[in-house]
Amino acid sequence: MTSACITRQATLGDYLDLLAGQDLVASTCNFDPSHANLAVHFATADSREVVAHTLFVCKGRAFKEEYLISAAQTGAVAYVSEVEYPQAGIPGILVTDIRRAMGLMADYLYMHPCARTQVCALTGTKGKTTSAYYLRAILNTQLALDAEASCTTTEGALPTSTDTSGATEPASASQSTPIFTSVLLDDGITAGQSKLTTPEAFELERHLANAVSVGAPRVVMEISSQALKYDRCFGIEFAVAALTNVGEDHISPIEHPDFEDYLTSKLKIFGRCQSAVVNLDADHANRILDAATQAPQVITFSMRNPKADVYASNLRRSDQGITATVRTPRFQQDVLFPTPVEFNVANALCAITMAEALGVSQQAICSGFGNVSVPGRMQLLPTKSGQVIGVIDYAHNGMSLEALLHDLKANYPDRSVCVVFGATGGKGVDRRVTMGNVAGRLADRIVITEDDPGPEDPADIARTIAECVQAQGNANWQIVLNRDEAIATAVEQTPKQGQKTLLVVTGKGHETFMLRKNGSEPREADHVVLRRELDKAGF
Repeated sequence: MTSACITRQATLGDYLDLLAGQDLVASTCNFDPSHANLAVHFATADSREVVAHTLFVCKGRAFKEEYLISAAQTGAVAYVSEVEYPQAGIPGILVTDIRRAMGLMADYLYMHPCARTQVCALTGTKGKTTSAYYLRAILNTQLALDAEASCTTTEGALPTSTDTSGATEPASASQSTPIFTSVLLDDGITAGQSKLTTPEAFELERHLANAVSVGAPRVVMEISSQALKYDRCFGIEFAVAALTNVGEDHISPIEHPDFEDYLTSKLKIFGRCQSAVVNLDADHANRILDAATQAPQVITFSMRNPKADVYASNLRRSDQGITATVRTPRFQQDVLFPTPVEFNVANALCAITMAEALGVSQQAICSGFGNVSVPGRMQLLPTKSGQVIGVIDYAHNGMSLEALLHDLKANYPDRSVCVVFGATGGKGVDRRVTMGNVAGRLADRIVITEDDPGPEDPADIARTIAECVQAQGNANWQIVLNRDEAIATAVEQTPKQGQKTLLVVTGKGHETFMLRKNGSEPREADHVVLRRELDKAGF
């Protein structure tokens, strides 16, 4: 729990009033008037984090009363729960919705950090990580421009930023915008690989407060459908929020029971934002627009509808990427996007539209794409011979895989396509069907392998995928369950002469683990394995 931020010093009565103000209090237990004066200096839902003067939150299906008893022994002065625990021996506040209560409490504990930094939020079935990295590159460019301008006007004096205590510290031109994604969580104090796309409320608000403490003017974050459904962000106000697109995904008994639940969860992102960004090219665009009108401002983007506020046209491909003419309410200019695939231009437009909502300069928007890269997303591995181009991507559902393969085939019409992929176990069970159907239609050669099988037998998942591939009339497939061996097999069977090949490995992206029955097991990232096998084969 690394943190440089300051937490609110309050009383139990303050938290009771906070929850009552949102009509979340059902009753109290073991509570007398004097308890309202109990000092509360910290709050958490993790018994391992409890210190003196902690307000402890009891939540989760697997919660056990001994966690609360342990917390009370360690320093918890009271608890918040949907269930009464009389054996705890400390006062309790019983609430009607523990997740909303937790979000509200976390925001209060860390003193509403979104009031001191602009939170830029993205959700969507695909593209949100790429869009987040694109937006961060634009914002980092703006930081550098602002620092350069400030240094010039103050004859070399560095600009300063203010932390939550009122102290000031230098801000350098190399300062980087904090980002919370499925790839990386970097709040300016701590950085590392994310465990969840969107952390639980107390952790999320702590990261936001850390960003405030280092003087970050803006934060970029992905929000998963699960985080929206279960109110992990309750209490956070977004300066700008975007829904990149929506399609069938995460439909399972433990995620979203149906598409309606999934879409409704996604649309909740517009309930607490100042500016809503909508992709007019997305499926269900009209419904998304209706939900976006909750925000004071709605800004649209499109690659097909010139009536959009931000519009891209006249796309031209080159070895450096795709150049498009971008028109916004403030300017029109050609912009080079460092990607070989058209769907990433839509992700770039999303980032540009969010930057427009924030009032970022034209210079930062148009030059911000110069050095951007997204780990494990459309990562190209060229070879000396040119016979093979390796591609690493994170596409892990039918919608993403179809967009990826469709664009690659359009951009490289002279190459055959071999794809190595699998599907997750225990969740998103529809993926094995949708991805199998897409690969069967669009790939010339297919190697089916493991991709976080979790509690399921990977062979069962692979057989289901194979049945879907075969149903599309594609007989050029095989199953190699070990992922490293599957990549090696795909390389070994690639011809060294004749038609050139695109060798696509997708599903894991940047990840360096495999989720199996016994938990997470370390492994090398796909790009490391593929590069080694390509070099070994002499490509």
